[in-house]
This record gives sequence, structure tokens and C-alpha cells, in this order.
Amino acid sequence: MRSTRTAAVVGLPIDHSLSPVIHTAWLEAAGIDGRYLALAPASPEELMALLDSADLVGCNVTAPYKPHAFRWAEERGAGIGPEARATGSVNLLLLGKRPEARSTDGQGLIAAIRARVPDHDFSRGPIVILGAGGAASAAVHALRSEGSTDIRLVNRTLGRAAAQASHFGSGVSAWSLDAVAGALEEAHMLINAASHVDSPNLGGMARDAIVMDMSYRPLMTPLLAAAEAEGLTTVDGLAMLIGQARPSFSALFGCAVPDVDVRSLCLKVLEANG
Repeated sequence: MRSTRTAAVVGLPIDHSLSPVIHTAWLEAAGIDGRYLALAPASPEELMALLDSADLVGCNVTAPYKPHAFRWAEERGAGIGPEARATGSVNLLLLGKRPEARSTDGQGLIAAIRARVPDHDFSRGPIVILGAGGAASAAVHALRSEGSTDIRLVNRTLGRAAAQASHFGSGVSAWSLDAVAGALEEAHMLINAASHVDSPNLGGMARDAIVMDMSYRPLMTPLLAAAEAEGLTTVDGLAMLIGQARPSFSALFGCAVPDVDVRSLCLKVLEANG
């Protein structure tokens, strides 16, 4: 008798998530007896209880629970992947006999940028990241793996950026939000990993710079609109969402990702929801 494989995305809030749209389309195309839900535990304690008791093959984890998922993995003796270990953040949990904790955010980031600019050289100059949370940490790790040696973390709370810079060591520096103009001087890439941010002046960036926003609601964020006005190359958050979902799907359902245009499906949902 076949058993339906159930996975989920877990966060708070979670109603906005397009992950169920993406994974459900892949499940249907692959002919897998599975489903992918959206779950919203109301607190870290509820998250822990859910992970301990849920009949799930695994789950993706989004804000604000990535650090809590990492703590759960440590406390339960789960195998922790190198990306998750390096960043202290988890966005994928496999809930088998021996749980595994992974981070696919960095893979999604690089995949999104490569899809837009295939031959981009990440080592060529400064990269600025707005924010200092789990998503920013995953970005730092991925960018360093691609050869970047000058990553500037800009955050409203300088101490948080400084702690993250210290964790990663050489080549990562902390900047206050008031100093963002200096951080952006001649930068060849800007990545927004903060939930709320005012668009900085992009005039000091390299003329062929790339600007990426991890947010995808709206798809054309004020930051991306400002970048387009400057004639800069833009990468939206939906590209990263799909990029991180690919390795997640393969790990959760043990299947290669089917050739389905999930971006078009997501755009239809975004358009329908305004």
C-alpha cells in the first residue's frame, strides 16, 4: 500500500509563501504520491513540538524560524550540513530516522544570479549585503565559496553585523546603515537580505553592477525599481526562491526536479493576489 509523502514549509506568517505552488507542480509532474503544505506554528516552542511529532518526510523553514530549526537539529543530534553549520541557519530539515539539517539558500542565491549573468565573476570587487540575519549569513557563505574577498554587511544594528563579520573572519566587514553610501562605492553587487529597508542611493555603484532583492512581494521591489532606473542589472527574489527549492525537492522526495515552468505559475499567483 502506497503512503503519501508529506512535506511542508514552516514559518510565521506563511500564507504568502509560494513554496506550495512550486513543490505541488513538481510533485504532479513527477507523478509522486505526495503533498506539500504550509504550516504556521505560533512560537518557537510550537515549532519544536511540530518537528518532534509531525508525520512529515521533512520541511523547509523560513523566517523567523531558521535559527530555531538549527537549535532543534543540534539538540536532537541531527546531521548538520556544512552550509548550515557555517551559517547557524537551517532552511531544510529531513525528518527520517536520523534527521538532517541543511541550508539551500546559498545555492538558490548563486543559481538566481547565474541564471541572469552566467559568466559573472564574484571575485571582482566589493559586494554589499543589507541585513545580518540568517539569509544574509547564507549569502556570505555562498559568495565566499564563489571567490568573493570583500563582502560588506550593512545593518541597522551595527553590533549584529559586526558579530557576523567576526564569525566569518577575513574579507567580511560590518557597516552601519548611516554608512551605506560608502559601502556601496564602486560595489559590483548589492543584495538585500533585510525584511524592511529603504532604497539607498545606488549612484556610486559600478555601472555594470547587479542588484538583487530576496523579497518577491512585490516582485519589482522599490530597490529593484531604483536599480533599473540606474540602468543596473536586477535579480528578483522569486528566482532565488525557485533556486533554493530545487535541491530541497530532490532531498525531500528523492526525485529529480521535473522540467516545469514554475516561475510562470508563481507569476500568475502573484498577479491574482495583487
